[in-house]
Amino acid sequence: PKPIEPAVNRPPLSLSLQFADTIDRAVLPRHKVLRWLRAALSEPAVITVRLVGAMEGRKLNRDYRGLDHATNVLTFDYQREPAVVADLIVCSAVVRREAARQHIDLQAHYAHMLVHGALHGRGMNHQDDAEAQLMEAAESRILLGLGFEDPYRR
Repeated sequence: PKPIEPAVNRPPLSLSLQFADTIDRAVLPRHKVLRWLRAALSEPAVITVRLVGAMEGRKLNRDYRGLDHATNVLTFDYQREPAVVADLIVCSAVVRREAARQHIDLQAHYAHMLVHGALHGRGMNHQDDAEAQLMEAAESRILLGLGFEDPYRR
């Protein structure tokens, strides 16, 4: 993946923001979701973010990853060049539970999950320790730049 660039002069981002689960709609205003995603992207992008409940999250995780539980964010990346094209599926129930358990501001945790998903869309991964260190460092740098705490240094 390309290196993370400063948040100025970002390439265009087309965003479809869908709320199958509306519980946290007020926590995720479109302008903030755009800002968080743009901070994680260095190329043009077409991103769909879909907020889902536990049942849909579980079904998608089971069908596509073979894991029979909902997860916080699933990234379906279809293209990386010349533009990132990806769907980010965020399970509201899991994000809420994690934020409460870890005593994290809910909006900060959503920002982290969207940055994490966007980095997957760019091709970053955490399958081994070296990849995980690179991805976590990128997430930390981006979230600090957005004014959030470092999610790995609480």
